[in-house]
Amino acid sequence: MFGVQSVSTIRAALFRSTKCLPAVQNAIAKMSTSSDSQDPSFTKMCEGFFENARSYVEHRLLTKPDPPGHRPENFEEKKHRIKGTLDVMKPCADVLSIMFPVKRDNGEFEIIQGYRAQHSHHRTPCKGGIRYSEDVDIDEVQALATLMTFKCAVVDVPFGGAKGGIKIRPSKYSQHELERITRRFTVELAKKNFIGPGLDVPAPDMGTGEREMSWIADSFDMTLGYGNMNAYACVTGKPIYLGGIHGRISATGRGVFHGIENFLSSEKYCKLVGLEPGLRGKTFIVQGFGNVGLHTCRYLHRAGARCIGVMERDGNIYNKDGIDPKELEDYKLDNNGSIKGFPGAKMTEENLLEAECDILVPAANEKQITIKNAHKIQAKVIAEGANGPTTPAAEKVLIKNEKLVIPDLYLNAGGVTVSYFEWLKNINHVSFGRLTWKYEKEANFNLLASVQESLENHFKQHPIPIKPSAEFISKIAGASERDIVHSGLEFTMERSAKQIMRCAEEYNLGLDIRTAAYIVSMEKVYNTYTVAGFTFT
Repeated sequence: MFGVQSVSTIRAALFRSTKCLPAVQNAIAKMSTSSDSQDPSFTKMCEGFFENARSYVEHRLLTKPDPPGHRPENFEEKKHRIKGTLDVMKPCADVLSIMFPVKRDNGEFEIIQGYRAQHSHHRTPCKGGIRYSEDVDIDEVQALATLMTFKCAVVDVPFGGAKGGIKIRPSKYSQHELERITRRFTVELAKKNFIGPGLDVPAPDMGTGEREMSWIADSFDMTLGYGNMNAYACVTGKPIYLGGIHGRISATGRGVFHGIENFLSSEKYCKLVGLEPGLRGKTFIVQGFGNVGLHTCRYLHRAGARCIGVMERDGNIYNKDGIDPKELEDYKLDNNGSIKGFPGAKMTEENLLEAECDILVPAANEKQITIKNAHKIQAKVIAEGANGPTTPAAEKVLIKNEKLVIPDLYLNAGGVTVSYFEWLKNINHVSFGRLTWKYEKEANFNLLASVQESLENHFKQHPIPIKPSAEFISKIAGASERDIVHSGLEFTMERSAKQIMRCAEEYNLGLDIRTAAYIVSMEKVYNTYTVAGFTFT
């Protein structure tokens, strides 16, 4: 996970330092052992990534001055406090496992298994999606909750990390059955204080969407949230008419696009992997044509990149001349959710993860790129649209082979960023732009009138017509909620990318972007604890 030269360099530098402590040395030693397992659990993967960044963070914090107003400490006290705080940041704080019965449409009863994990309460509420999948287990929700804490921190979203899931395959249940399951799960979460606008705010994930979020919001509003004016802020990803926000559905895919764009706009990183800067003309392959993969395809296509392959559960399609995302989306909708038989490409038995392209976007499940296939990956950029698609051992191989892995920690944070905007909208009880639309429209017309009057007075000619451009006319009424959301997301992804790049440069991490992202996020979480006066009991 580290550049070959950078690891040895920083290890040597730290060990040579007379101030290097045993705790730091132990953390450094873990770099070579945290990923020894060829197929670690998802939780172990996240812990391994955490430990790889920890040695940098710990050493940096030991050498930094304390924040203003902080109680003076000797070196040993500071060392223990830093180590203790980082220890607290690693495990999940709370994990809920529940089982409840549901009555099927045929009259039979079935026991449903559900989970919710809250990784960190350094900022509240906690935030994380709820997925419906047969693969859901306690390890997965803990790992995803852990990832969510640092994902929120890296893009400066003030939430702790959480994640939940129900162990079902949605396609096996009717709409009425899914509603009963969702509402009962919400009540169970509410009874145990695992949901609430100031406690824990779920969102859509794999197998869920606006419909399920509506049921959750309504169930909470009728139970624990009754009489609470902020009750509908208990969940994000809702339909617009229930307090949702424009741009939420496409947010994760749009964030993936902006993340790729930021790194491929960097001459340094493009040069490291042998690409010309920019997206135009680049070829890409997407694994998973769900919500994330679809919108990633759409925005990359609009930027001039060419989709040459799509991988789905029911088969893979390939066309070296390009696949139109809109045509594929329409075909999938008309074909019962299948891409089989799409006329704009050919079905192929080839493993497209290993096919030649510039950008590979794994946007499906975790652990898709492993030690078994990492050496076969031909893509120069691996953009992690999914959570945890690359194992630690595989990432070492990719970096050694000069591949740029843009990590999930940063890349798919668009969803939680826009969820934060929705939560703010719900708490403030006013949509973005509503208070300023009319004022901005009138101000823009006054600006045109002022320019016209100035020109007429200068040239002594009446009238001098002012013809605004098409772009000016389109924005003359001011920014809509969608415009504000898109602008805020783009700014967030750009600012976070710059922070990560600066960190990677500072520590000479080369192509190890994941460790840089963890360093940035871990230090932010630590600073929150420190400023809040976190103490141990």
